[in-house]
Amino acid sequence: MEGEQSHRRVVVVGGGLAGALLAKHLQFDADVLLIDSKEYFEVPWARCRPMVDASFAERSLIQHTDYLSNARVISSPAIEVSQSEVLTAEGRAFGYDYLVIATGHEDSRPRSRKERLHQFEQENEKIRTSSSVLIIGGGRTGVQLAGEIAVDYPEKKVTLVHEGSRLLQFLGPKASEKALKRLRSKLVEVLLDQSVNLNSTTNGDGVFTTSAGRSVSADCHFVCGGRPLSSSWLKQTMLEDKLDRFGRLMVEGNLRVRGLKNVFAIGSIIDITDKQGCLAYKHAAVAAKNIKLLLKGGKEEKLALYKPSSSLAFVSLGRKVAVVQFSFTTVSGHIPGLFTSKDLFVKWNRKQMGLEAHIIS
Repeated sequence: MEGEQSHRRVVVVGGGLAGALLAKHLQFDADVLLIDSKEYFEVPWARCRPMVDASFAERSLIQHTDYLSNARVISSPAIEVSQSEVLTAEGRAFGYDYLVIATGHEDSRPRSRKERLHQFEQENEKIRTSSSVLIIGGGRTGVQLAGEIAVDYPEKKVTLVHEGSRLLQFLGPKASEKALKRLRSKLVEVLLDQSVNLNSTTNGDGVFTTSAGRSVSADCHFVCGGRPLSSSWLKQTMLEDKLDRFGRLMVEGNLRVRGLKNVFAIGSIIDITDKQGCLAYKHAAVAAKNIKLLLKGGKEEKLALYKPSSSLAFVSLGRKVAVVQFSFTTVSGHIPGLFTSKDLFVKWNRKQMGLEAHIIS
């Protein structure tokens, strides 16, 4: 039985937090293959800090092979799923006994860790050599980037333009107010209910015009818009009818895709509402437990159920300050920042991967 179990094939598509942790959980229980468009895992909360401190990425970018000592990794996007195989963009087909979809949101990050490190260095150089920066988009990434630049480069003029009526619209109004107050206290100019036409500049003069007719001068700019779910590739596969109208995979309480016995889905791509990144590890734990049970021939009635729960959501506003929303209250300042903004959960993520923590000073 043990020999049979070790040769059962589990294919995990997507190397974000949920997919990476699931592959790690299962690597000694089956023949595990992780298919990801990248060769590395990137700590999801730490994407802006390396733009102002490129060395930070040395800890926040983790090669998949560093934590998967007993699994295979294919660095190519998946483009097709059948009842028995996954096809990659390279034209290679991989059979599976159990499949897990964890592709999260679309991303255009480079394939290799080396290229991603270089990208951060280029972005850092662009910020360092500019006297003014325009950030377009007031969601998590735009707000966090504005906070990082304002703290590390207080001499620079930072302007954030957001088309919504408030920042951080995925959080409650109190969190939005606290974030706005913090950014303005750091002299970030925040323009709400406005958008920017990137074609409005003439002759590369660095002057942008907002939808309200406001002129914004900036030596460089960053577009921080929302990213769509990475599920469009599933629309021409056997999973097409398992997608809801928002492009999310519909799952049962045990995180299996509805109507399928051997296909699971976890992370941002599923139709469960509590998909903050800090809960992705719970998705991975439940799915891993259930797949292990099935690998051992366990009864289906013993499959664990994922229990949605309210959780904290946070946005870092620089190295020492954050706004944190709990189910019962919202707080901001240095105390929540002490637990979230100092190393942006890089230490925690590395420990989850079984790697040296590398505490950030």
